[in-house]
Order: sequence, then structure tokens, then C-alpha cells
Amino acid sequence: MSFGDEHGYGGDSGRADDGFGGTGQTRTRLPDGRSGEMYGGARRPARGSRSLITVVGVVVLLIAAIAFANRGGDKSADTGKGTGAAAPDPTAASGVKPVTGKNGTIPSGFAQNEQGAASAAANYAVALGSDGMFSQDSRYSILDTVYTPDTADRLKDTLDAAYTTEFLEKLGLDANGSPPQGSTFVSRTIPVGTRVENLSGDSAKVSVWYTGLIGMSGPDSTDPVSTTWKTWTFDLRWLENDWKIAAESQKDGPAPVPGDVAASTADEISKAVEQYGGFTYAR
Repeated sequence: MSFGDEHGYGGDSGRADDGFGGTGQTRTRLPDGRSGEMYGGARRPARGSRSLITVVGVVVLLIAAIAFANRGGDKSADTGKGTGAAAPDPTAASGVKPVTGKNGTIPSGFAQNEQGAASAAANYAVALGSDGMFSQDSRYSILDTVYTPDTADRLKDTLDAAYTTEFLEKLGLDANGSPPQGSTFVSRTIPVGTRVENLSGDSAKVSVWYTGLIGMSGPDSTDPVSTTWKTWTFDLRWLENDWKIAAESQKDGPAPVPGDVAASTADEISKAVEQYGGFTYAR
């Protein structure tokens, strides 16, 4: 999904809407009865083959396929000192001060080390999974911020051809990527953990395990907000004193067994999205 936080740090918690990941941002240090609604506690009905999840999934895979096909040789695979067996990143905060810079609403100035690469990948996953990807202006800003220039340029044309008016209508959005009045469109990526697969000089490969929220919350929605679990792997390059995505790939899972908590109503979901901002990530 074009899922799937986004990014500024340093005492800037709970700020106003930043263009992706919902309203506000919360600074966090990481490890490294239905009543006419599609929510309630009832099981969701079967959806058509062109459901929202399927359509959004196609776009995510399209992004990954284009970036993967255009990447150069992976220097980190056979040169320099790597990180070995790619052990999971620690879950405790490192105590190192997180980045304070930002490019627009996305953090910038990550360190050229394992912690910096992991934090950059987590933040970039949140930005790419945000609802900002469904509007051309904000989409271009995100692409220019997180990708290398040549990759960003290629993706703009590709995604413009994918995010057509017809495509947006299938998601319940207008031509500008906005939901109908009284409804809330939700697209958010929440990283669960990161793993630095390889690090060598100006190259790094980082996998981000995440859960995502996608769907339309509203009384007339036929595609209520649901969750997905995926792993997003980024090939990062050190460029202009920061990490940038040169290529990527994505796969489903690992996915836990669903819990038995009853689904909330559309109104509860909409209020939660408005009241709880997305995260920025640092280790």
C-alpha cells in the first residue's frame, strides 16, 4: 500500500497536521452491533476482486517493482565490512540524541551508521504509507525527499499514471485525493521493528516490519479501515549527507493471529485518526 510517519524531532511533539501520517506527530525513540456501518463487531462481508486493499496493494507493488528494476548493483553484498547475520536491532532506546533536522515534514540528517540507516528507513516507510501519497503535490514532495533524484523522477511519471481520477474514485476519493464530507480516509504505516541487513560505506539495506491501516471511515463506506502486515526492504544510498532510497522490495507478513477485540465503529475510527498523530522514529 502506498502506506505504507513520517519526521521532525526535538521537542516538537503533538504539532499540527504535517501532511502525512495523520494529524500531529508524537516523538518516540525506537530500537533500533453494526448500526448501518461497516464496523461494529460483525465479520466484514466478502469484498469484490477490485476492493480497496487489492487496488492499493497493486500500487505498492508497482512502486517496489519500478525501484527494484532500476536499481544499480548492490555494492553492500560483496564489498566492505557488513553487519554479518543481520541480527535484530535492539528494542531499548540507544540514548543517542535523535536527528533535529527535517526536510518539509520528514526528518533528515540521519547518521551514516546502523542507527541512522534504521531510523531513516522507518521514517521513510511511514511517509510512503501516508495519505499524502494520494495527492500529487504532497506525493512529489515525499518522493523528492526520500528517494535518490533519478529514482524520484522515474516514479513521478509512473505514479501519475497510476493515481488516475478513476483509481481515486475507487478508493472513495475525489480528483485531489480528498474524501467525501463526513468521511475520513485512512492510510498509515506503523513500523514494528527494523533490521539492518547490510551496511557498507555509502550503502545500506534495511528491512522494516510494519502494520498498516487502510480504508475509508464513514457511514456509507464499503471499504472500512482494515489492517495489513508487511515487510518493506530498502536499499539506501548515502547522498548529500543523508540516506536516500535507491531501490526497494516488499513482501507480506509476518502477520500475527488476529485478536478477539471487537471492531470499532466508523465514528470511533475517525475520531481516533484525528486525535492520535502518527509517530516519528529514532533509536
